Amino acid sequence: MSHSKGSGDDKVSAEEQGALFGAAATVKAKVVADDKAGHRQRLRERFSNGGADAVPDYELLEMILFRAFPRIDTKPIAKRLLARFGSFAEVISAPPERLKEIEGVGSRAVEELKLIKTAAERLTKGQIQARPAMSSWSGVLDYLRLAQGFDAREAFRILFLDKKNHLIADEVQGRGTVDHTPVYVREVVKRALELSATAIILVHNHPSGDPTPSRADIDVTKQIIDAAKPLGVTVLDHIIVGRNGHASLKALRLI
Repeated sequence: MSHSKGSGDDKVSAEEQGALFGAAATVKAKVVADDKAGHRQRLRERFSNGGADAVPDYELLEMILFRAFPRIDTKPIAKRLLARFGSFAEVISAPPERLKEIEGVGSRAVEELKLIKTAAERLTKGQIQARPAMSSWSGVLDYLRLAQGFDAREAFRILFLDKKNHLIADEVQGRGTVDHTPVYVREVVKRALELSATAIILVHNHPSGDPTPSRADIDVTKQIIDAAKPLGVTVLDHIIVGRNGHASLKALRLI
């Protein structure tokens, strides 16, 4: 009898301990959840009151990832992204497959990051569409660097302009490898005539980050100039963009 009674007491004690541990875990989970919610709210308030200067890059990434991870601390993911890619611009410009190599990053997070990049491109492109390209040259350069300055492969782009230098079309004519993009002179001029463009700006990127023009860059530019000029199409410039800045063949007096 006494042995049975002792077992019963032990059983009650174990149940009570389980209930206590369960309650403690619930309280701890609530504290963690409240702390995360408080951290997010503090970030939002700091951003609202101080703007972009009030939050460093990793916190801006944290906030962008809030929607993708409503119940997860996004700070470690943001810091891992910056550690891998180096800057905010390089994170949002990185290829989806490379972003997914980062622990914790899946399709939802990639969508949020690419949404930000697309919105930034639309904003800068809208600014150069609103007025003549040559009167907002810094805006043109900002747009081009954002659009492809951080790409892992070369791409050849053309900005087609009318006689008042307003943007008619912005087209990527070809994509290549890490250090080469095929350019077809006849196709460039043909497309300009199809769009009734009177001027064009040639653009490509150097994935190495160094925008210094190569001999091949200079030669193909001169070939396009020679082919376009008799047909009334002026090559205003050839811009090369990269992570480390940009180069203008016209400014360098190479054309």
